[in-house]
Amino acid sequence: MNAPMIVLIDDEPNTLKVLSAILKKKGYEVTTFSSAEAALQDDTTSGADTIIVDYKLPGMSGIDFIERFKSKKPSPPVIMLTAFGTIEKAVEAMRKGAFNYLTKPVNPDELITVVREALEKQSLVMENIYLRSQLREATSFQNIIGKCHKMQELFALISTVARSNSNVLITGESGTGKELVAKAIHYESPRANRSFIPIDCAALPEEIIESELFGHEKGSFTGAYDRKTGQIELANEGTLFLDEISELPLNLQKKFLRFLQEKEIMRVGGNKRIKVDVRIIAATNRDLNEEVSKGNFREDLFYRLNVVTLRLPPLRERKEDIPLLAKHFLKRFNLINNRVISAFDREVIEAFMEYDWRGNVRELENAVERAVVLCPADTISLRYLPKPIRDITTNNLKPMQPHTLLETEHRLILDALNRTSFNQTKAAEILGITRKQLRTKMKNHGLMNNKEE
Repeated sequence: MNAPMIVLIDDEPNTLKVLSAILKKKGYEVTTFSSAEAALQDDTTSGADTIIVDYKLPGMSGIDFIERFKSKKPSPPVIMLTAFGTIEKAVEAMRKGAFNYLTKPVNPDELITVVREALEKQSLVMENIYLRSQLREATSFQNIIGKCHKMQELFALISTVARSNSNVLITGESGTGKELVAKAIHYESPRANRSFIPIDCAALPEEIIESELFGHEKGSFTGAYDRKTGQIELANEGTLFLDEISELPLNLQKKFLRFLQEKEIMRVGGNKRIKVDVRIIAATNRDLNEEVSKGNFREDLFYRLNVVTLRLPPLRERKEDIPLLAKHFLKRFNLINNRVISAFDREVIEAFMEYDWRGNVRELENAVERAVVLCPADTISLRYLPKPIRDITTNNLKPMQPHTLLETEHRLILDALNRTSFNQTKAAEILGITRKQLRTKMKNHGLMNNKEE
């Protein structure tokens, strides 16, 4: 690990010599400059872990240097040196963005203490930047796995919707990745630097969900020993993701509707209205229109939430994405489990393509994780798949005994079409024929619908 780099800027050679010696003795690397202009022009300065600059310099002053340097993001902490030791100079330096200040002559112990504090701050800043970049990479919509047409359309919608502040309703079966899409919208939006707070409405008991959403005041009910800030308030200026919104109790839907209309909340037991700016993304695996007709969901709340609707296709409607997803999960679980499994047997990919995936992407993810954990070899075979997949696969992959060549051809064409979600171009590629030839054969076998004919 490299030693931290400290940049010293001072027009007094003796000061540079003394401070350099103190810092180098503690194991730091030190680069010195006699003017602020020279420091700004050198790439070493922007790569420093901490900068120490004198207040009074020929030409550009230390204050001017801070103003110029702090405009670059991210920038390391700057410590100001001053021979005057006045409160006014220190306050001005701190106001302009200095991390701390030291008075001349500099006390060696104080110098080391302040530098260490600055380095600790810089370490936290860089760690935060790294984690944020990792979070963006993991949740940005470009990295949601999918190349089929339906997913490409979804990506375009996410990109457009993310730039707005409108409420979004995400629909789709369980396991299709609704929370992942919600995060993608948030982290591609102007609210990306604020909180993303998810709440599973189905997982919270009805008696506490109001307090969880809106918060409560001390003594508002039995057990309310302290004031609690609700999740809506915590998500201020950010995004609140309400998963399984259909499970929100009817008696609470009216209060939530009022919040959406007025952009303010009141804690349970409170009498003060609190303004909040929160974007709502809701998700459900149910048909909310049907829930409205049954009286289980307020129609006015439905329309408030349903400004923009994104439908996530089930995995069985995007089967061409299955190999991509499987390889993605294989790579992930290799890393998590310290394995070096390189691939799937051909029969495994065929099994994945045949299976119906009622649990969608989540079920595929679990199947791959199980196989990585159990498989002792470097290639995953059928025996390590979950039993439901093996059972269906065994039945579907048994060689048929066709009576004629036409029956064989019919089966092969239908299999290729099913594997590509009836994408004729891709099916033709699998069969090794032209698209025109495929269409002719499809017509002969009665596989062309009336519109296509």
